[in-house]
Amino acid sequence: KANFFLIAATAGPFTYSFSLFTSLSPSQCTQLNPRRWLNLQEYQSKKLMQESGVAVQRFYVADTASEALEAAKRLNAKEIVLKAQILAGGRGKGVFDSGLKGGVHLTKDPAVVGELANKMLGFNLTTKQTPKDGVKVKTVMVAEALDISRETYFAILMDRACNGPVMVGSPQGGMDIEEVAAKSPELIFKEVIDIFEGVRDDQALRMAANLGFKGPLERQAADQIKRLYDLFLKVDATQVEVNPLGETPEGQVVCFDAKINFDDNAEFRQKAVFAMDDMTESDPTETEAAKWDLKYIGMDGNIACFVNGAGLAMATCDIIDLHGGKPANFLDLGGGVKERQVYEAFKLLTADPKVEAILVNIFGGIVNCAIIANGITKACRELELKVPLVVRLEALIGSPFTSLC
Repeated sequence: KANFFLIAATAGPFTYSFSLFTSLSPSQCTQLNPRRWLNLQEYQSKKLMQESGVAVQRFYVADTASEALEAAKRLNAKEIVLKAQILAGGRGKGVFDSGLKGGVHLTKDPAVVGELANKMLGFNLTTKQTPKDGVKVKTVMVAEALDISRETYFAILMDRACNGPVMVGSPQGGMDIEEVAAKSPELIFKEVIDIFEGVRDDQALRMAANLGFKGPLERQAADQIKRLYDLFLKVDATQVEVNPLGETPEGQVVCFDAKINFDDNAEFRQKAVFAMDDMTESDPTETEAAKWDLKYIGMDGNIACFVNGAGLAMATCDIIDLHGGKPANFLDLGGGVKERQVYEAFKLLTADPKVEAILVNIFGGIVNCAIIANGITKACRELELKVPLVVRLEALIGSPFTSLC
């Protein structure tokens, strides 16, 4: 059975235009929840690798200039690299509001580490990937600087086409792997991994050889590959990317930089990993939205968007812009949304002083429109909405999505 409604009403500043929708039982709904991707600082990824026996540079983490100086002395290295820890790329070419240029510095003098850290910690670092005011640096990594005689690329990732993990490698490391694939596809090597069997010795050795490691280094690289796969499984990763997996003049195979992506669905059994999530760099509104499983990204416009489904949300933003408006945000409710989430979403939207109107655009293929309607009316009553509200709820009867509504 389905209940059908066609409503068009105007009351005060609110305009409701609820198109035809159907309401079925919750058991007939598909639960699709938005996902919040975990981002780790560089030193956190290195720590995870270190714990799995992967070869990384020796390093310490410091929160004060004096700690950084002490760490540099403890390293007792020929050369030291000091890196500001923020969740943004381009740190080496960034600028601090202290006047210091560069978030990555090399030095052979431990005393210089303390001086540099003093100009990093507590100051904002602006790079091509940060907001215009930059991001405050609260932590620095003090690491042993190693020479790299040769760079390679290596990754393990989940591949839908192979129904499991795949190793991908190239002897051309330290650069954009997509560019290598486009210009020199013959330099991209793949090995499909049987997830029940794991990485076999012959696979690891073949990949090491394809990466260009020779002699004793081939066996050493194969060992690192197997350890990286162990890490991949241990932390429920969807991807472990090492760029570069380097070779030093002293004959060491070292993971110099890595990016690890995690399966958010495994958060319940990876509590220690997800506890590392540093939300201090996130936008407060985005952080609050994540608490309610809402995907929110703030923008510069004045028309708030309240939509289900990332594709429809992007299309809604585009349509607003096409007709001369400016979206104030991207907000994806996803599927399986509850009335409380709808209410909290409206709280987020109305808290933005730039918002002069709210557009709700819901397709009932992945969400029950009645839940949305109830949440909206509750929000209108309790939040004393002061801006115009336009609501569109729609599901096409007879479409393959109607049964999900």
